[in-house]
Amino acid sequence: MPQDVPFGTQLLGQVEKTLNAILGRLLAGSGVTEPQWVTLNVVLATGEPLAIADAAQRTAAALKVDGETARTHLTALVDAGFLVPPEEAADGRTAVTASGRAFHASMRAQIGELTARLWGDVPSHDLAVAADVLNTVLDRAGIELARPAT
Repeated sequence: MPQDVPFGTQLLGQVEKTLNAILGRLLAGSGVTEPQWVTLNVVLATGEPLAIADAAQRTAAALKVDGETARTHLTALVDAGFLVPPEEAADGRTAVTASGRAFHASMRAQIGELTARLWGDVPSHDLAVAADVLNTVLDRAGIELARPAT
């Protein structure tokens, strides 16, 4: 059994790397990368089509990348057939194709099963405390990231 790692950057990093490796395994063979998966989730999160500029801005914020990189991920999803090309979308808004919705639903089902195995039996109070701590760390890390590099 692995030794418990105390709370800190090493633990957060190991959890993130392990979860990303699992996500990579789930995405394997789909042609979709982890950043593209995040982008698809961003596009679907609001439940309605977003202006391309808004989708790129939200993707950039979620991935902590620049707008050009975010647009590259949106274009890759168009190329994969998961998003309607902007010139074909109503009012230039993002639109998810039937293939994109089917892929998303399949992945969400697999992730739901995985989530249940990983922390489905953890008491809700413990999950709430973990969420509070991680949101505090996330907020503070966002402030640090926004500071000019020295």
